Amino acid sequence: MARGSEIWQTSLSEAQKTLGQFLDDPKTIEICTQFSDLLIATMKNGGNLFTCGNGGSHCDAMHFAEELTGRYRKDRRALGALALGDASHVTCVSNDYGFEHIFARQVDGLGRPGDLLVGLSTSGNSKNVIRAFEAAKAKGMKTVALLGRDGGQLKGLADLPIVVPGSSSDRIQELHIKLIHIVIEVLEREIFPENYR
Repeated sequence: MARGSEIWQTSLSEAQKTLGQFLDDPKTIEICTQFSDLLIATMKNGGNLFTCGNGGSHCDAMHFAEELTGRYRKDRRALGALALGDASHVTCVSNDYGFEHIFARQVDGLGRPGDLLVGLSTSGNSKNVIRAFEAAKAKGMKTVALLGRDGGQLKGLADLPIVVPGSSSDRIQELHIKLIHIVIEVLEREIFPENYR
């Protein structure tokens, strides 16, 4: 049986390896820069960010939105962001239409051209996130997918798919949260440079 110290060493090494593999792709920084450019353009043009995911990815989607409506490092005005899927909406729509429609119905009701949808899915095959991307496309919204493994179906649906290598959901999610934090920092440095002096 592995000792606690061995598990710590192995798990942290796996996290480091996943980040290393991601950075080894020469297109990584270009793709991530496109992500920040899309978010900056959305905010500068008065659009809103919508986020969605399932399980731990939903928690990361919520974290992304609250960092914009709340604050990241320092005080500044709120930015328009909403994590889709509040409890009453989820139970209503899943009961009346099916669980795969929970995010798409909110995109239908709230989304508009100029808004940005960011979906998180380690498999890329979450049906409710796929439906949300289809609804966003019909609304003329831009889409970014934070994915893992081979990117799944969402890779072909997103305007900008960002695929984290590896097959372990926890390692993929750890890198997704790094991407979320960095894209917020890039956004803030552009729109609120006074917060970084």
